[in-house]
This record gives sequence, structure tokens and C-alpha cells, in this order.
Amino acid sequence: MADRTEPQSAPPRTGPGGPSAEDAYLERRSLRRGSAGPLLLTGLGVAYVVSGDFSGWNNGLAHGGFGGLAIAAVLMGLMYTCLVFALAELASVLPTAGGGYGFARRALGTWGGFLTGTAILIEYVLAPAAISIFIGDYVESLGLFGLHSGWPVHLACFVVFIGIHLWGVGEALRFSLVVTAVAVAALLVFAVAAFSGFQMDALDDIPVRADAFGASSWLPFGLLGIWAAFPFGMWFFLGVEGVPLAAEETRDPARVLPRAMAAAMGVLLLLALITFTAATGARGSAAIQSVGDPLVQALQPHGEPTVVSRIVNYAGLAGLVASFFSLIFAGSRQLFALSRAGYLPRFLSLTSRRKAPYLGLLVPGALGFALAAATGDGARMLNVAVFGATISYALMALSHLVLRRREPGLHRPYRTPGGTLTSSVAFVLACAALVATFLVDKDAALIALGVYAVALAYFACYSRHRLVAAAPEEEFAALAAAEAELDRG
Repeated sequence: MADRTEPQSAPPRTGPGGPSAEDAYLERRSLRRGSAGPLLLTGLGVAYVVSGDFSGWNNGLAHGGFGGLAIAAVLMGLMYTCLVFALAELASVLPTAGGGYGFARRALGTWGGFLTGTAILIEYVLAPAAISIFIGDYVESLGLFGLHSGWPVHLACFVVFIGIHLWGVGEALRFSLVVTAVAVAALLVFAVAAFSGFQMDALDDIPVRADAFGASSWLPFGLLGIWAAFPFGMWFFLGVEGVPLAAEETRDPARVLPRAMAAAMGVLLLLALITFTAATGARGSAAIQSVGDPLVQALQPHGEPTVVSRIVNYAGLAGLVASFFSLIFAGSRQLFALSRAGYLPRFLSLTSRRKAPYLGLLVPGALGFALAAATGDGARMLNVAVFGATISYALMALSHLVLRRREPGLHRPYRTPGGTLTSSVAFVLACAALVATFLVDKDAALIALGVYAVALAYFACYSRHRLVAAAPEEEFAALAAAEAELDRG
């Protein structure tokens, strides 16, 4: 059945008793089911984010000071916690590779589904490109193999790690778990070392701007600094919402996904608290507000490397690899789902004999490499990714609100604690974070909007007339439309 408001198509069925063309179409676009359990999914959720603990967040000190970034991180932590609980419910209802696109498709129609899926895709294509640049910087700073940051290192990142993904999802997630465990262990080692030199008066040592409204030693840039620090508070959690994209490769997804998402969020909240507090208290907010390796600098007050700082430095590279690797996975699954349903060219969702969406891995990888090699501007690309992320958060939270109101009787194996109040908090904070991106990098926001405009033109003029009704997310939405029609009848 197709959505009455948007023409949909699928290959016609064959004769009686034979396999249908729809079945053949989906068989060539199927993932390996049952490859991921709760531990691998929890590791995936942490892997998406862990590089943000090693660097990036500290730039928020230059916009909000310790107090401003602390409040921003708390609010963004609240936003992600509420969003994760809302997504856990939606994932238990519709456990498919479409993730946010599938949720919004049911709640907000084809336009809402495309808007959400495109925003997620912007995040998961741009973020790996940016991280490949950071990996190159780390390789150069550590003197590994005598390499310098540049396109050969970026190319090696994409070739090696996409190759592991092509090998198989189970192998990929196990690799991600090991690298993530190394990074998390190093963060705990860092925290122990940094807290041994903790000084309370180091937290608020950034000079106060006298002309800023509400400025104080804790809020040196005033109250507006809290808002400007929102995008950097997100760095402690950015990407964890991608866990549902592994739904079709999960054993018992309705039960496992909510537990894994909650566990990952718990780990990330703890890591954010100890990393932020330990780093600023050990060295001072002013000293680390603009450096590329805040944790290393926090352990080197006199500029001399120590054993622990070297360990943290190498672990920072492991954290970057973990996030790069997992974000490649997430982007491929979102592209796979949008392509399988016809929103993007259908050939992009073809899978290999090992059930890996090889074009969904190779095409974004090629685009990410080209962007990294051509621009070398990782910070700008991450800001574009953050802008896309905040749009998707608002739309996914809205999807939860709409489905709770419009379909209260829908079977929900897992229900969000707090119900619509929880998703309302996520929605409001996501909108606030979206506006805050303009305060930090207006050009990045405009670039993201330009990409959005091109994608929407493609959808409006072409792909919305060629959607595949047999795709799981589309069938789920069509079923809701049919039920609503029967109720009206």
C-alpha cells in the first residue's frame, strides 16, 4: 500500500506461486541480521562520541567560560538523555535501519521523513571527514611512521576502515568495541592523574568581559555565553542517537536497543563529568580553551611530556579512530535505508554477499575523503555536522510527540519514562541548540542550509514520485494510513 499523498512504486509481482519482484528487490538490499548484541551496541553508542571527550569541547570555554560551558553541557546532556529515551521507544516500535527517517516517516509523512534522514546524513557524512583530518594531525604530532597530516593519511583512514566494514558488520562492531575500550580506559587514567593536581581556583581563571550582560568570574562572557556554548556541550554526546541505525542487524531489537542506548548514555554522562572537571581543574580554563589536545595539555603544566600524557595522547588517536569508524557505519545505514525506499538513487542500497551496503560505504567515503583533502578544515565541517544533527533531533523529538498523540494505542514494547514531557524537553533544547549554531559559525549553518536546499529540490522534483512501497519504513507508514482510513470509514 502506498501513501495517498505521495506516489510510490515498486517492481511488479510475478505470477502465482513465484517469488515477487518486490522480494527480489529487498533480497538484494538486506543486512546481516542478529550480528549485534547489547554489549556491541553499547560500545557502538560510546564509540560514536568518545573522540569528543579528547578534544573539541574545550573550545566552548572560549565562548562561555567554565560556568557557561558547564551549564551548556548539563542542558545538552539533558537533551540527549531525553532524546535517547524517546528514540528507544520509537526504535522498539520500528526496529529498521532507517532510524530517525523511519520514525519521522510514520509521524510526519514523506517530507518529514526525508528532512530528518537528510539531516542525519549531513551529520554522518561530514563528521567522519572532519575526524579524518584530526587523525592526520594526531599522527603527525605523535611522529608516527614519519607521516605528515595530509591526503595520504586521510585516504588511508577511509580505505582501511571502510575495508573492515565491507568485511562484515560483526567484525566491524567488535573492532570498534576494542578501540573504544582502549579510549575509555585512557580517559579514566587521565582523570586519576588530573584530579591529583586539581585546583578549584583554576576553573574560573578566564578574564571577565565587563560589557557582557550577567558577566562574572564563572560566566566571563555573560549569560549569552551559555547559549553560545551549546554546540560545544553537544560534543560530549554527539552521535549517540545513531544506535537505532543498527536495528536490522540486532538480535531482539525491541528489547536490546533501549537497554543499549540507556547504558551508552550513562557511560557518556559519566565520562563527560570527569573529563570536563578534571581537565579544567588540573590546568585551568584559560590554558586549554583553544588548544587541540586539552587533555594532554592539562597533564603538562610546564610543557614537558609525562608518561601519562603520552598514554593519553596515543589514546586520543584511538578515540578518534573509534568515532570515525562508527560514524562511517551510521552514515552507511542511513544512506542504505533512504536509498532502499527510493528517496535517494536505489542502486546505493545494494548489498554484497557479506550483506554489507558496499555503495552506501564507498560513496559517502569518497565524498568525505574529497572534502577532507580539498578543504582541510575539520572544525568547519564539524560545525556543519552539528547543524544537521540539531535539525534531526528536533524532528525526531517531534515525531515522538506526534505519534504519542495521534496513535496512543500503538504497540510500544518500550515506553519513554515521562512520556511526552521527556520528548518535549528534547524538542525545546534541540531548537535552542539549532539557533546557537548561528552564534558560533554562521557560515557553517548557511552551508548546511545550502546542502539541504539541493537535497529538497531533488526530492521535490524527482524522488518523491518514485518511492518504494515495499521498503519496511514505507510499509509501516502505509499501514498507519490504512488503519486511519478504516477508522474514518
